[in-house]
Formats: sequence, structure tokens, C-alpha cells
Amino acid sequence: MLVVEKLARAFEDPARGRVEAVAGLSLRVERGEIYGLIGPNGAGKTTTLRLLATLLRPDGGSVIIDGVDARAEPVRARSRLAYVPAEAGLPERLTAMETISMFARIQGMDDPDARALALLERLGAASYAHSACSSLSTGMKRRIVLARALVHDPPVLLLDEPTDGLDVAGRREVLGLLRGFAKEGRSVIVSSHIMSEVENLCDRLGIVSAGKIVAEGSLDEIFATTGMNDLGDAFLSLISETSA
Repeated sequence: MLVVEKLARAFEDPARGRVEAVAGLSLRVERGEIYGLIGPNGAGKTTTLRLLATLLRPDGGSVIIDGVDARAEPVRARSRLAYVPAEAGLPERLTAMETISMFARIQGMDDPDARALALLERLGAASYAHSACSSLSTGMKRRIVLARALVHDPPVLLLDEPTDGLDVAGRREVLGLLRGFAKEGRSVIVSSHIMSEVENLCDRLGIVSAGKIVAEGSLDEIFATTGMNDLGDAFLSLISETSA
């Protein structure tokens, strides 16, 4: 469903000069799989997701989304993905219904209001359909953001810190939704700094350091590689090896 080969992107920083934010990163995500990206701050996780979402143009490498070359056909690739950033980014004065319906119209849905209501019902937010986004709790805003992302029924979901700011109950609810999306056959990529969340949610992990995948595999495979049985310890071991 998603194939990334030798993805690269550099930036010019006034203080540090040229920074290789993503430096030859490769990964593959299958249909119905949840893939976790973990790494220290500044490792390139968010830049990677923005490149996959075609919000940034790579300096090199390739991204194939559901058979579409995202560099050659970015608009066509966008129809097959949804990107959910860490920030909610909801219009404060619009209601939840108006927000999702607006995006359904943008995506060319035949009946945008019906599509918006169906998504709100599915995500357990129908009772807040006519509430202004500014009045919603953090957990409910996250549901609205997910509904907005799903409005065109994309097969690939890219999520950056999807449970950031949520309480325990809200985190469990969102993780349950993500598991449901994968069971439907969607490919889900999640960037998170919460080790327990990644451990319980993801089928495979990619550990990112200095813009590259330095280790990849199931939790058991990561443990076998490092000889450890705690993801935090394994993560720190792999990061220290690559930064030494």
C-alpha cells in the first residue's frame, strides 16, 4: 500500500547550516498494517510524514501510495491518503458538522452533509454535530479531526502524535478507532513518543535516528536485535549506537 525508497529532504538552518532532516529513509507498509515511527526529537519523523503527505517535496527518493507515484502525481496521491497533524487545526466558529461537510464538498462528495453525519455517528460524535469546534474537548476535537481525514475514504492514514493531550480514556478511544481502521484494510502510520502506546498498537516499528530507519520489525524482532525486553531500553540502545 505504501512503499518509500531512499527518501531525502534537507533544510538550510541559519545557525546550523544544511540539515539533513530525512536522509535516505526507506520503509514499506502493507494493507491493514499499523506501522509506528518512533525516534528522538528532531529525528525527522514529522518531516517524513509531511513528505509522505505531499506537503513537502523531497530532494530525492520515491513515495508510492496505493500504486501512485506521489512525486509525479501529488494530487492523485492525496486522494488516497489522509494526514492528521498533531495540532487539531479546526475552525473555531464552525460547528463539527459544518467543518466535516465543508471538507466533503472539497472532496467532491455527492451528499456532503450525509457523509459528515455518517462519520460523526461512526466516531461517536453525533451529539456534538452542531457544537462549535471551539467549545469541544480535546478528545472530541481529535474525533472531529479524524472524521475530517476520513471524509474521502482514503486507504492510507498518516497520523502525527494522534493521542497528544488526551487523558487515559480519550487515548484508549482513539487507539481503538485506529485499530478499527486497520481492520478495514487501511494502512496506518503513527508517529508517537509514547512507548507503551506504540507497543500495544503497532504491528511493526521503524526506529528513526538522524533521518534514517536504524531498526525495523515487530516488537519481538526489535527485542531480538537488541537482546532486551523493554521497548524503551531497546530504543535508547539503538539510538545511542547510531549517534555514537
